[in-house]
Parts: sequence; C-alpha cells; structure tokens
Amino acid sequence: MEFGRNRERLQFFKWGSKVFKNVAVVPPGTGTAHQVNLEYLSRVVCAEKDLLFPDSVVGTDSHITMVNGLGILGWGVGGIETEAVMLGLPVSLTLPEVVGCELTGLSNPLATSIDVVLGITKHLRQVGVAGKFVEFFGSGVSQLSIVDRTTIANMCPEYGAILSFFPVDNVTLKHLEHTGFDKARLTSVETYLKAVKLFRNDENSSEPEYSQVIQINLNSIVPSVSGPKRPQDRVAVTDMKSDFQACLNEKIGFKGFQIAAEKQSDTISIHYEGHDYQLTHGSVVIAAVISCTNNCNPSVMLAAGLLAKKAVEAGLCVKPYIRTSLSPGSGMVTHYLSSSGVLPYLSKLGFEIIGYGCSTCVGNTAPLSEAVLNAVKQGDLVACGVLSGNKNFEGRLCDCVRANYLASPPLVVAYAIAGTVNIDFQTEPLGTDPTGKNIYLHDIWPTREEVHQIEEKHVILSMFKTLKEKIEIGNKRWNSLEAPDSVLFPWDLKSTYIRCPSFFDKLTKEPVALQPIENAHVLLHLGDSVTTDHISPAGSIARSSAAAKYLTNRGLTPREFNSYGARRGNDAVMTRGTFANIKLFNKFIGKPAPKTIHFPSGQTLDVFEAAELYQKEGIPLIILAGKKYGSGNSRDWAAKGPYLLGVKAVLAESYEKIHKDHLIGIGIAPLQFLPGENADVLGLSGRETFSLTFPEELSPGIMLTIKTSTGKVFSVIASFENDVEITLYKHGGLLNFVARKFS
Repeated sequence: MEFGRNRERLQFFKWGSKVFKNVAVVPPGTGTAHQVNLEYLSRVVCAEKDLLFPDSVVGTDSHITMVNGLGILGWGVGGIETEAVMLGLPVSLTLPEVVGCELTGLSNPLATSIDVVLGITKHLRQVGVAGKFVEFFGSGVSQLSIVDRTTIANMCPEYGAILSFFPVDNVTLKHLEHTGFDKARLTSVETYLKAVKLFRNDENSSEPEYSQVIQINLNSIVPSVSGPKRPQDRVAVTDMKSDFQACLNEKIGFKGFQIAAEKQSDTISIHYEGHDYQLTHGSVVIAAVISCTNNCNPSVMLAAGLLAKKAVEAGLCVKPYIRTSLSPGSGMVTHYLSSSGVLPYLSKLGFEIIGYGCSTCVGNTAPLSEAVLNAVKQGDLVACGVLSGNKNFEGRLCDCVRANYLASPPLVVAYAIAGTVNIDFQTEPLGTDPTGKNIYLHDIWPTREEVHQIEEKHVILSMFKTLKEKIEIGNKRWNSLEAPDSVLFPWDLKSTYIRCPSFFDKLTKEPVALQPIENAHVLLHLGDSVTTDHISPAGSIARSSAAAKYLTNRGLTPREFNSYGARRGNDAVMTRGTFANIKLFNKFIGKPAPKTIHFPSGQTLDVFEAAELYQKEGIPLIILAGKKYGSGNSRDWAAKGPYLLGVKAVLAESYEKIHKDHLIGIGIAPLQFLPGENADVLGLSGRETFSLTFPEELSPGIMLTIKTSTGKVFSVIASFENDVEITLYKHGGLLNFVARKFS
C-alpha cells in the first residue's frame, strides 16, 4: 500500500540515486532515518586514505541530534541548507556557547530512560539552552547506555539546543563492538580519539571548560509523562490525576481546557461492536507505541512487551474503540519483540504493527470510529491520546483529541488498559482479573532485571548484520521499481506528488538590490510558541481545506489525499497547506482556525485564499508573532510555504534558531522587536500597514525603522547573525545563491 501511494516519490528518489554521484538511497521499508543512521550509517571516526577525522552529519530533520549519543557531532538544518551542503557549500553558524550538563546520582529503579529524558528535557528548557551546544559529563553519564544517550540527544529540539553531545567513552566502544564494528577498526577509533583528546574517561579526565555548567541528579527523576499540549510540560505519574483535573479547570492556554465544573463529570454512552461503553473527560481514544526516535530504546520497548504479556495473563484487555497501534522504528525492533516472544501479547491488546514510517506522532492516525467522534463532539469531551513519540501539540494527532501525553511505551500500554488518564495508578486498579480481583499497575510492571535479561538475550549482533544486508540488498519492490534514466527529470504535468517548483521562476543572473517593503498587510497576528507544525502541518489533509479542494479538482477522492508530509514534493499542495493547522490561533479571528481577514475586502478566508488575493493585488505581506516563533521540527516548508504566499518578513519577539535560519534561507527577513517590546506594548493591532527600507550595507543585528499607516514609527532588529546570512538574504535566499553559483 505504501509503495502504491508513494510510487511517484520513490521513482524520483531512485532517479536521483542514478544521476547524481555519491548519492545512496536507503530502500523504503527498512526503518526511519534516525534508526538507520544509528544502526548502519554512523562511522564515529572517518578514514580517508591516510587521514582520520571525527564523523559528522547534517540532516533534514531536527532529531538528527540522536547520533550525538554515539559521540558524533551533528544536527538538523532542514531541507534548504542540506541541499546546499550536498552541492558543496559549507554549513555556517556563529560559534555558540557550550553548556556543560553534569549528571550525578543513581537512576530511580522505577524510572525508565524515557522518564530520564523527559526530566532532563524539562530541566534544560527551564534553564534556557536555546541556540547553544549542550555536552553531558559527570559520573551519571557512565550509567547511561548508548540507547539511553541517544534517547536524551533525540529530544534536543524540545529543549531548544542545537545539539546534545555525549563524548565517546568505554560504553560507546562496547556498543560499537556489540553492533558489528571489527576489532581493528575499534582499536583505530579508540587510539585516534585518545590521541586528539576526544575520548571521555571517568577515572582521570579533567572537567572541560564550559561557558556554563548545570547539574541534574538522576535520582530526582521519577516516572513521568509530558502534556497535555507541549513536550516540556512534565507531569509525575503519581500526580497525573490531580494535574488532569487542574487542566480541566484552568483557562484555555498551554495546559488548560476551561471546562465548566458542572460538566466535568459528564459521560456519553457509545455502542461499539455490540457493547456499550462510557466516554468522559480523560478517556483514552488513541494509544500508540512508537519506537522511531526518542523511544528507540530496546529496554522500554521490551518493557512494554513484558507488561502486555503480564496484563494478558492477568486477564486484562484494551477497550476495542481505542485506536491502538505499534510503529517500530526499524525491522530490528520487530525482530527483538518477536524473538523475545512478547509481540503476540502486544497484538492481543491491539498493538499491531502498522508500518515503519512516521505515523501517529505526525498525525497519520487511522480515523477514529464514528461512534467515538460523535460522542466527543456531543459531550465536548477532552479526549486523550497517549503515545511514545516526541511531539504532542494540540490537534496534531487528530483534530478531535485535545489532550495528548508523551509517555514511555509501557505507560502507553498501561493507560490504554486503564482507558483513561484520569487515574491514580497507586490507589486505583487497571482492571480486574476473571475472578474479580483488582489488578494494579505494580502487579504487572516488569522489573529492570527482567527487562535486562531479555535485552541481553535478544538484542544481538546478528540483528545488526541482518539490517545491513537488508539495506544493501534492498527488497523486491524497490529493486524492480522503474525510474527515468534521463539526466534532467521528466516532469509529469498531471502528477499531484512531484511538481516542478516555482522558486526559480523569476531568478535573475545577478541579485537585484534589496527592495523596500512598502504598505505591507499583516497576513496573521500570532502569539507565543507558534510551532512549525502550526505553520506547515505534516499530517492528514482536512477535507474542507484549500489543499483538499486542489486535490479534489484533480480527480482525487479523500481516501487518496495522503498527508502533507507525503506531498511535500508538490508546492501547490504545500502552499495551500501553509497555516492550515486547525489549532492555529490568529488574533484577527479570536479562536483556533486556519483563517484570516483579507483587509481590503473585509472577508474572512482560508489563509491561502487571502494570500492569493493579496498577491493578485500586488500587496506584500508580513507576519506578527510573539516569543519562540518556529519552535518544533526543522521543517523547511514552514519557510518555503510563507515565501510562496508572498510573505516578505516576520516580526517576532524571538525565534527558534533553526526556523530563523530557514527564513533567511528562503529570502524572508527575520525581524525582531526590541527587548521588552511587542505588538501589544507598541499598540499595534495588525490591521495597519507596515513599511520599511533596507540600507545598502546591512550588518548583523542592524536596527531598522518601521513606519505604519497609523503614523507609528518604531525600531526593530534585523536578526542576521553573520555576514554569510546577509549574503544569502541579499541573493533572495540560499536556493537562489546556489542556483547562481552553478549557473
């Protein structure tokens, strides 16, 4: 099915691997990029002829930082910059501060690596490490396995750092030996890293010099989940019931749902598969065990399997209306779940393998049943999703699921069995056995020793060798897939997946002088923490959206829409999907909706339709935003989309660095309010028009003057960090710069 849906994209990849030198394509169905990166592509130390040098990587996803756990320097720069790197341009960045994070103490025996990750994520977010490198050191590091370290490094985007580095040490070498590195190569790696002082040694290493040092005691970290709307909002499992109740009471915001006290106990009956069930606030309707990124850890996946086994043996089950799924990060995960004998028990609870690509975490959830959807709408219920992924922004899983919690895989299974997040696991049972005896979570929670024994026995060297063969040999479908042989790609004008993009339509041989932005209207007036998911969703395409209308007009049925992520090779779909997130809160509208006002006519329209009208009228656009604009995934379409809508500048209080780089990389000016100022402080409604002129000589951090149609004049900072960024902006972005370089 995956091959059928994505055939055109796969043919495009295969064509690319034929016509470009030094391009290898990992066959589909092997695993996600991060798992393959860790299990197959990573070299730790590179050897070219007589030269040894440290391995490094840049990638198109913010979770590339996962390899930092293996001692490899690397981070996500998004598609725009990666394309430039592939064509020979260097990665440029202002040398960041390096924050040393000292880990001390012993881990709580009940805490999983995911609890450690969520605890560290919250701590680092509070300390403030945005735009910085983080390096871990201290006695606590030696306790962490490589999979623990990669799990922590994976969450780097959630606490805003550029990377989270664990230097190579004896634990790393042991892991490399376990996964198939030959002894001669391992000796070479160890000798080299020690010679250049890049090897971490607990016994006699002096503490490196850091810009700042923070301490985290691992013993203080307890079993937790994160939610209900953001990854950094950690909740101890013991506090879950009271915290959820508080969320129902709180005003609508980062945690609150503002449900009236008299409606908090409402229940709605549903009839499903011949039985009656009750749904209420806190009912779990989606439960997804995902192991691609922050849950790539075998110990937590095996713990989920063992918990499922004990639950089934105790006679517990998951209610059938809950949308359960199991999405392994690679075939290796399936292998060890199967060989350890726990896979049938996961299946019995409804956690069937659904595939190896991005699934629930990115919004690719199979539709909920009509009975559940109707009940949620009828009762205005705060229904819940629980998943072991790394993103839980409101509406991301499904538009009708308002509360989403990130949890370790065993906790996902536990909450699915309980059927609600509104439960205190210490005092309330998960369910009853056939004799009516109450079964509590502690009755079926596997011990660390149980998990460790199975991990030692089943996560073995042969599995890594099997993965290597799978990648190098490919599979029948991929091997037999035909792709064009022509040097230039033959665009199919009928294709709704792959379309010749319009980025270079007006490209001149030489860059033109920077043009002033005159009488620009505000397309959207946004608040704080607008994520790249708000700007360019990757999940399912809503039937009422502008992208859906485009696809329907080309003869496609809703069943064939696929997702925005799958259609990112078609700029017409992606432009229509820009700001199409149903949870986008535009202050012009006053409620969450992918809508805005076209001020010349006064009409309330889809964002795309309004932008299209502005472009026909020749009116430039800007976006007003608050703090942390562009947080979340390093999604290049979150910059490309606004650019194609006609956005010339974003004016925000602060930016997530990767997204700011993308804006510059596509030719959108990142403007920043002066410290202490924002739209409210300056009395800006967003309904006025804005004008600014660029000086001939731009410099990093230069102050610019904005004039509005109401007569207000104020200064902003042009948020360029170095001369390279200014050069790229003057070219109209990185793509134009590279195109001119090769023309």
